[in-house]
Amino acid sequence: MKKIKKYLKKHLTKDRYHHTLGVAYTAVAMAMRYNPDPGNSDFMKRAETAGLLHDCAKCMDNNKKLHICEKNNIPYSSFEASHPYLLHGKVGAYIAKTKFDIQDEDILQAITWHTTGRPDMSLLEKIIFIADYIEPSRNPIPELDAIRQLAFLDIDKAMEKILSNTLKFLEEKGNPIDQMTQTAYDSYVRPTYKGGNFA
Repeated sequence: MKKIKKYLKKHLTKDRYHHTLGVAYTAVAMAMRYNPDPGNSDFMKRAETAGLLHDCAKCMDNNKKLHICEKNNIPYSSFEASHPYLLHGKVGAYIAKTKFDIQDEDILQAITWHTTGRPDMSLLEKIIFIADYIEPSRNPIPELDAIRQLAFLDIDKAMEKILSNTLKFLEEKGNPIDQMTQTAYDSYVRPTYKGGNFA
């Protein structure tokens, strides 16, 4: 953790580093709430690690993000090519793996998808996605207090609400929407047809 924090202090702005500590703190709190094995603290440590590293590439130059993806065969969409700031999750996962020897795929996926979300996210992925949205220093967002409470009551409803609010915000601002965010939201609100039944 000391090595990670030292790297973050060097490569992030002061405000981004403060945000990162808030995400890690919130992720640990949520991990305590949803720990699938309450007798084992490993899940909380994994949540803290993912929380600390989720934005490790956030302040990197966009051209450098693209270069890292191209050089290391990290796939990205045409939308991400046009909006390379979205690549900080994928590049962050690459840094976590290569610089800090993080081999835990769940942690790497949580870093990769913390901005857009995706369908069928793991518990850890959901925790990092939500913690990024609700951490204590986050600037006021509509319904933020209610979402903070919901995050500790029903994690899937919190996911749906955050994705809905994100899409609404982007639409109102006229900002481009990554299709993965829409797909992630749809996975929560549209029933899946399975063998004659809707699940």
